[in-house]
Amino acid sequence: MGKRSDYRAVLELLPPGEWTAYLTAESGLPGPRGNLELAVAFADVAEPDLVRLCAGSPDEYLALCGAIGLGRLLVEGDSDAAATLRALAEDDRWRVREGVAMALQRLGDADMPALWAVVERWADDGPLVQRAVAAGICEPRLLGAPEDATKAVEILDRITSVVEGTDSASRRSEQFRVLRQGLGYCWSVAVAAAPVTGFGHLAKWARSQDRDVRWIVRENLRKARLHRADPSAAERLAAVLEKSAE
Repeated sequence: MGKRSDYRAVLELLPPGEWTAYLTAESGLPGPRGNLELAVAFADVAEPDLVRLCAGSPDEYLALCGAIGLGRLLVEGDSDAAATLRALAEDDRWRVREGVAMALQRLGDADMPALWAVVERWADDGPLVQRAVAAGICEPRLLGAPEDATKAVEILDRITSVVEGTDSASRRSEQFRVLRQGLGYCWSVAVAAAPVTGFGHLAKWARSQDRDVRWIVRENLRKARLHRADPSAAERLAAVLEKSAE
């Protein structure tokens, strides 16, 4: 069983007291891949109190499920869900942080202006929160409208300027590494959705003398979507990056 709708059907037949045991049994953990289809199905149908309970769980998979579910609560108008997600964005567990990005995407699926309102409040916070913002907005299905794609580029530009201004001590932190890794693919998603604006911004960063910023540009140049968006612009960007390293 792997389909989201199948998991939803099973969950809806279970007594409420058996949901967490079922989630744990079917989580796929320990293992290389958690059961995201089940986690998303849970987020679709779980009662709000159970979503909040799972979001606060010490169990990584249950907390992942709860984080994704908070995205649905945001869509439904629960103003407290955003604050809980903001805290979970800095969780030590990477799967929980992924759940936060997925929650933001769920909000964007329903209401892009509401997503941008959250992003504006979070975009200048710490590196893990900024990583959640970048991963949340850099989902191709959310960037079909030109104004949304352009806004994503602008947000990434804002976050990358923070990377460039980070002191050397802070760059040794795990949080900085996580943000840098995220930006290493997020830019390619946004640029592919808004190539005219995006390549111009990325070329600016390719000229930076900051080695971490240049690393971000280099990693995005490895992504096929960037070259499909505009092959000649990608070639020019690579040339700018190579020249800046001389």
